[in-house]
Amino acid sequence: MTFEISPISLTDDFSSQTNGSDHDINEWNVNRTKEKQGFTQEIKNSNEELKITSSLEGLQSQEQSHVLDTIDQIRKCGLDTVLSLPQLAVCGDQSAGKSSVLEALTEIPFPRNDNLCTRFATEIVLRRATTNSLTIKIIPDTNRPTAEQDSIKGFKESITNFDELPSLMDKAMVLMGIDGVSNLSSRIRAFAKDVLSIEIEGPSRPQPTLVDLPGLIQTETKGVTKVDVDLVAEITDSYISQPRTICLAVVSAANDYANQGILRKVREVDPKGERTLGIITKPDRLYSGSGSEQAFISLARNEDVIFTLGWHVLKNRSFEEGPSSFVERNASEITYFRKSNFKTLAKHCVGIDSLRTRLSQLLFDHVKQELPKLREDLDNALKESKSQIEMMGNPRTSSQECRAYLTQLSLEYYEVCKAAIDGRYEGHFFNRITEEVLYYRLPISIHRLRAVIQHTNEEFARKIRMSGHKYQFGHMEGSSAINQDFSEGASADPESAILPISNPGKPTKLTHIQALHWVGQVLARTRGRELPGNFNPLLVGELFWEQSSNWSRFATDHVKEVAQVCNQFLECVLEEICPKDIRSNLWSFQIRDALKVRNEASVQELEKIMEDNKSYPINYNHYYTDTIDRRRLAREKEAREKESLAKSIADAPPKTPIDIDSVSHSEPSDQDLAKYTGRGQPSMKMYSCEEALDCVFSIYKVSQKTFIANITTQVIERHIIRGLEKIFSPVVVNNLSDAETTVIASEPASAQRQRTFLKGRIENLERGHDVLRGVTNKRSTP
Repeated sequence: MTFEISPISLTDDFSSQTNGSDHDINEWNVNRTKEKQGFTQEIKNSNEELKITSSLEGLQSQEQSHVLDTIDQIRKCGLDTVLSLPQLAVCGDQSAGKSSVLEALTEIPFPRNDNLCTRFATEIVLRRATTNSLTIKIIPDTNRPTAEQDSIKGFKESITNFDELPSLMDKAMVLMGIDGVSNLSSRIRAFAKDVLSIEIEGPSRPQPTLVDLPGLIQTETKGVTKVDVDLVAEITDSYISQPRTICLAVVSAANDYANQGILRKVREVDPKGERTLGIITKPDRLYSGSGSEQAFISLARNEDVIFTLGWHVLKNRSFEEGPSSFVERNASEITYFRKSNFKTLAKHCVGIDSLRTRLSQLLFDHVKQELPKLREDLDNALKESKSQIEMMGNPRTSSQECRAYLTQLSLEYYEVCKAAIDGRYEGHFFNRITEEVLYYRLPISIHRLRAVIQHTNEEFARKIRMSGHKYQFGHMEGSSAINQDFSEGASADPESAILPISNPGKPTKLTHIQALHWVGQVLARTRGRELPGNFNPLLVGELFWEQSSNWSRFATDHVKEVAQVCNQFLECVLEEICPKDIRSNLWSFQIRDALKVRNEASVQELEKIMEDNKSYPINYNHYYTDTIDRRRLAREKEAREKESLAKSIADAPPKTPIDIDSVSHSEPSDQDLAKYTGRGQPSMKMYSCEEALDCVFSIYKVSQKTFIANITTQVIERHIIRGLEKIFSPVVVNNLSDAETTVIASEPASAQRQRTFLKGRIENLERGHDVLRGVTNKRSTP
């Protein structure tokens, strides 16, 4: 299999056509002259009809055609920016002869200027079509402003004769803003990241893509800045780093190859040289027999810089040979490799004809090797495209389409929310756990709403139990605190006790005497007509209000937290079921307002509960009286134990004196016994304080449980959780006006363009997938 450059085959080497005699050589030259004259006329006629070169028609087997047709279809879908597609990239240092190599391969007569280097990437796309055509367009740099991109995209010209190519390329350079007056607002530049695309179509065209890249620049000059140097390197890197690009690394024999930066670059992206073919140009610039010539011959033998694909040597047209035809160029090259010291190289490693043959097989082998991975990448792109268009839902142009779409969306929303509220965690939404959706307090996905609400309610109840009270006295779970103050004695005066400074963050600990002092202070300012030893019934209310003063803060924080959890949950639900534009509209026009109403209702309900809490406590729970009875029994038991202790001390026999003259036994006085046992004269105020302390302790315990239940049930469940799934339901959608459904669900122009693009991409990918699958199946069939 070979590339056929023209109807006149130049692939046979000279020695196979002659016996080497002078007569044979002269006869061969005469025949070649006649052939050249005839072919020159053919070129002229073919140019008039745009029957351009057939130099790459070697890729014409049925299997190759199927494979490259698939790649061409993928490229037509605009997926070359997504998938790495097989292509040939001609790269090298500035003035290394890259454009001449590309010109010799394709036989497209690019404009020649000895002082002009390649300023942008030129992409030659060969495609199969029913008619011959050549189209030039510019693919703008995506970093350009949108207006500039639109202007550049508008450039598209077709030609019927290669003589028109130089003027078109000049127009393209002006549009890019290179070395001339730019039509755009951009500054005049030396190089551009835009791509000049030349599409050549015809019934017998193969489908490979070749790219001529700007030459690497080693240093800044008067007309080339550091920015330009970096830009050229960036352009080169963007192409040669693509894993399915075959790099034709062009090295000029006019310079020491060790100083040519392209070798370093290709080794960075292709260390083993598995997709790099080195090409040596300008070998005729070397002195015959010189050390430099021998060094390049060694390089061509793959003995120095080693590439798996090896090296190739070309002799392109010199400056003096510029006007010569492609046939004359090829004849001159054959003569050079027949006579020069490069004749020692293998015939398949020199000359343009053997390079076409070599590239033909190399490209096809490369494509066949990449087919499985290319098919995998194509399948992934197809899957991703289908997922994107599925996420967009059905088309939404008319109000009926918008309403139907919203109805289906509301059903999905209802099912997900209802399952989350009921704690039925089935399906992908509930089992996809990432760091972004974890509840910040514990490793539970916010998707599992009921689990998170349960946790926050439990945390709220724990805070109320542990920190809801202003003062901590005794054991707040209900046991007596008298024993802990035994050492103080009942004769200690509560009025002399000093209350510690309150800490807003946590309860203030009080001893029993300090607690009685607190009660005594409130008792004094609530005295009415009650008899001594009794207390005003309103005293318990005032003590309770002060003791429960932290409840409002904890409850408010809890309600806000649960509301925030619900907001975050609904955002996750919409993100799961809605495209981005619908998600934003739905949140703005429906969800946000509904959540605001529910949150306001929850705040109002909380305010009512706190208002009720400021009223005098009402209780019909026997737990209140049971707690009072337990505390009284505990005090009575302790009093009996102290009385028994005092009696035992009083009845104890006198102790034998140690020294009868100096120490004699004396009975303990009643004052001493009272001090030791804690018994003294009964105080009616002390009795009232004890009774009131028991009452406030008991009513607090009962009201605490009721308060927790009211907040979690009447506020959290009633106003925040319950009915969350009804915020956006089919009933709500049915009540929306046509204008509202259109505002919420209609596709913006960008989404319509995206849908059209995705449909086209999916169609082309599926067609390419079928062709690629057919090629793969054919290869696997014995």
